[in-house]
Amino acid sequence: MKLIRFGAIGNEKPGVQLENGDWLDVSGFGQDYDEQFFGGDGIHRLKGWLDKNVGSCPKVDDSMRLGAPLCRPSKIICIGLNYAKHAQEAGMEIPKEPVLFFKATSAIVGPNDDVVIPKGSTKTDWEVELAIVIGKKASYVSESEAMDHVAGYVLHNDYSEREYQIERSGQWVKGKSCDTFAPIGPFIATPDEIKDPHNLDLWLKVNGETLQNSNTSDFVFDIPTSISYISQFMTLLPGDVISTGTPFGVGLGFDPPRYLKPGDVVELGIDGLGSSKQVAKAYS
Repeated sequence: MKLIRFGAIGNEKPGVQLENGDWLDVSGFGQDYDEQFFGGDGIHRLKGWLDKNVGSCPKVDDSMRLGAPLCRPSKIICIGLNYAKHAQEAGMEIPKEPVLFFKATSAIVGPNDDVVIPKGSTKTDWEVELAIVIGKKASYVSESEAMDHVAGYVLHNDYSEREYQIERSGQWVKGKSCDTFAPIGPFIATPDEIKDPHNLDLWLKVNGETLQNSNTSDFVFDIPTSISYISQFMTLLPGDVISTGTPFGVGLGFDPPRYLKPGDVVELGIDGLGSSKQVAKAYS
């Protein structure tokens, strides 16, 4: 199943994307894609409801705006330097444990919404990432149990302001949490849709030029390891998002570095998870 949300900002409705690519409005199910949905076996219940009601669900025009495919979760946890080659391009050692940081949920926008370069920023960067959506509460879970807590997978662009992140004192969260810095979607794919999340091609282009092109097989820490590790320090709630890191090819890694300018077009995608596009706009 592929979960979408569509409509104007702040007024999104839940939907699904069918195998043929059509979008259906499932508002009649009576529940949006939030913590209660994921934690209350919502995916299974929605599948059962659709079996009986798919014929009466309104079709959504494909010109409609897509929002993020889940309501604002309790947290976004990101894993830094989780691709070996990205650690190398950043001039950092491959981590011995997952590097964790938070991204503010207020940064979440739809997959094709504009990315706003922060006021005064000159170092806004891109990061294509595979993100995991948690399906049930996880605390002190083992690696062998970790995948049972996955509701699905989704495309995420972990935008980063490198001056705020690296050159100013404090933690990385400042460079990760600016408004519009977390476009998510187009859809959440349930685990049955993704044969092997550890063998997915992912890519990113800026103005048509491919800058990131890798595969999740380059993970330093795989998904079960990451979920289990994070759950030792905090409870993961249904709907929480774990972003698993970015491969090589970010703007910071070029010599000289390359950062976004107003008018730049960023396109990205992951096997089985669709693609998204953001146009960079100056803060106003």
